[in-house]
Amino acid sequence: MALLNFGGVEEHVITREEFPLKKAQEVLKNETIAVIGYGVQGPGQALNLRDNGFNVIVGQRKNSKTWDKAKNDGWIPGETLFEIEEACEKGTILQYLLSDAGQISLWPTVKKHLTKGKALYFSHGFGITYKERTGIIPPDDVDVILVAPKGSGTSLRRMFLEGRGLNSSYAIFQDATGKAKEKVSALGIGVGSGYLFQTDFRKEVFSDLTGERGTLMGAIQGIFAAQYEVLRSNGHSPSEAFNETVEELTQSLMPLVAENGMDWMYANCSTTAQRGALDWWKKFRDASKPVFEELYSEVAAGNEAQRSIDSNSQEDYREKLEEELKELRESEMWQAGSTVRTLRPENN
Repeated sequence: MALLNFGGVEEHVITREEFPLKKAQEVLKNETIAVIGYGVQGPGQALNLRDNGFNVIVGQRKNSKTWDKAKNDGWIPGETLFEIEEACEKGTILQYLLSDAGQISLWPTVKKHLTKGKALYFSHGFGITYKERTGIIPPDDVDVILVAPKGSGTSLRRMFLEGRGLNSSYAIFQDATGKAKEKVSALGIGVGSGYLFQTDFRKEVFSDLTGERGTLMGAIQGIFAAQYEVLRSNGHSPSEAFNETVEELTQSLMPLVAENGMDWMYANCSTTAQRGALDWWKKFRDASKPVFEELYSEVAAGNEAQRSIDSNSQEDYREKLEEELKELRESEMWQAGSTVRTLRPENN
């Protein structure tokens, strides 16, 4: 394992240099990796593994949109694409990549095919961490491991095709065979990780749920909306408000932050922007930190998990969800965004 220094804190990580693809292929040469679910994470991980030379099959419900998507991606019914139960039977490593609600529903089917020596793989710690609520309790004689790419399946695939890697966390919940560490390392490299950092199932789900509700999606949408509404209420046009709130951030600044860090950005902007950013960032931190503390407490208490389980199990959940998404989609800010995107030079 490589030892890296993160601002004075040392951390062991797994890199492609010390665990190259050839080694990963050797570790998993006798395994059949069954990717169960072809929705959010499934396509990216399955396709990357296949392109990296691993023995991969896909398990998905027949006569569904995702079954058709899998066929369009080159998975062949009866050869590499199967109904979920048949894929579970054939696989020696079951990558359980259904939604959290889907995992709860399908668990009895999956569990009966977890025979001794197999491995159960997750990309989210939800089902195991909240096992009292989900009922997902694996047999004692199988490995239970996790690789969680820090981004969407779409990003994982796109970066793979660009020759880059998306960083992932990894964890071992149960090592029944004594080979869980090398399996999870090989799978992490196989799905296209840049590097792998260690966590556990509990920490993964706590950080993931906090991040999704926080800076990755919930908080950023809230901040976007607040600034956009203030600009609009003070007479700025939709185009100006959107460009100053979203477009400049995502198209110009965030790529530079990703490459160089926010400290570099502060040192390389105009003196006016620099002064204002330095004066205001702590005010935003102090205003939002209590919300993040409340959020983390709700996640740690299991309340966020229960809300998710309860809402996803309602018969009219899809209809209610569509109404909430419609509110976002039809808001003036994101309607403005749709128009602005069409005006980017690459779209003309």
